[in-house]
Amino acid sequence: MKKPCQDSYSIGFSSLEDMMDYHSNQAKSSLWERTEINNIQVAPLDRNSPLYGDTTAFAHGVSEEAIEDTAKNLGLAIKLNGAYYPVRTTAYKGLLDRAKLSGTSLPKLRRNQLAGMINSCLKLYPHSSTLVLVRDEKVAATHSGDESDYSILEIHELIDRIKTKLDDRFPRNIFTSGYSDHAISSASWSMPEQRKELFENYERMLAVRGKSSLISKLVPGIQFTSSDTGIASAKVSALLIGDQYSIQIGSMLAVEHRWQKKVEDFDKELDQLFAQFTDSLSNLEKLEKIQLEYPVNTMTRICKKLVLPKKESLQAIAMFEMSYGYSATAHDVFMAMQEIPFLLKTNDASESRLIALGENMARALTLDWSRYDLAKAVDY
Repeated sequence: MKKPCQDSYSIGFSSLEDMMDYHSNQAKSSLWERTEINNIQVAPLDRNSPLYGDTTAFAHGVSEEAIEDTAKNLGLAIKLNGAYYPVRTTAYKGLLDRAKLSGTSLPKLRRNQLAGMINSCLKLYPHSSTLVLVRDEKVAATHSGDESDYSILEIHELIDRIKTKLDDRFPRNIFTSGYSDHAISSASWSMPEQRKELFENYERMLAVRGKSSLISKLVPGIQFTSSDTGIASAKVSALLIGDQYSIQIGSMLAVEHRWQKKVEDFDKELDQLFAQFTDSLSNLEKLEKIQLEYPVNTMTRICKKLVLPKKESLQAIAMFEMSYGYSATAHDVFMAMQEIPFLLKTNDASESRLIALGENMARALTLDWSRYDLAKAVDY
């Protein structure tokens, strides 16, 4: 069983109470430290480094499991307030940003070389600051330390605001699932009582075209995602929730962890939840009005444009080609694309990967489909 200190740790939640308790306790045990760049020092933490065998050099509470896991992964440590902390992979990009370093060669360097290079570059910016997040025995993030830049938005507080708004506007909503790893957290709710209200126009349009079966088992829902490590803003997206998978149909609102934003700003955005869900559904309806001459080619180009996983995309394209008949709309193609996350899920893809994939696929709703509806075949 994986421990929270391990980089690959993740946890799922079947109840909202469990998820709220988890993030509330996590917030209490986390350390946010704003400090000048020259107050931190990076050291190698691979199995060949002196630090690897010196557990006394680490901060109180850092376990041998956390040290060993870091040696197998990023292989770096940060000295903060006189003691070392292992560095989680989620903090790597931020650390390079603080040092203003980039390049594909960096991961290929030995850990002592990489640590030395980062330290040398950090010394060039002595008056810069960083906001360090220490969580579950490791440095989880190294954000910009400017108080007007990164804003701490506690996840359990954001979820609490969402639940309050949902209960007010969408009574008898149902918490369907929650998920957290060290990079991102998500939670989903379905709103079965509002199905008729939200789906009325969409369902009527599909019924006229003989396609009611496409959404007969779907109910409206929303997905919340956020990250303390700079991976994502705090956002709410519209979902169509079915038996096998959920279809994301666009982000409805988002609050960046920047510019001194507070939980209250997120709360204000939530007031537009109903109107923006309707707008997201409208974008999906528009796809049914786009008739495609070359739907298979279009689907291939769209998947390639969005850089969707190749193996699963080709499987979904082949399935669509066998079933679509002589004509298809952009809506038909978009719905056929939903086989891609389903195929990934059956192959045990991580929840964080599926979340990112869903957000990426939702971009298809705003593309100009005519640019991809071409006779010339395309290789994936």
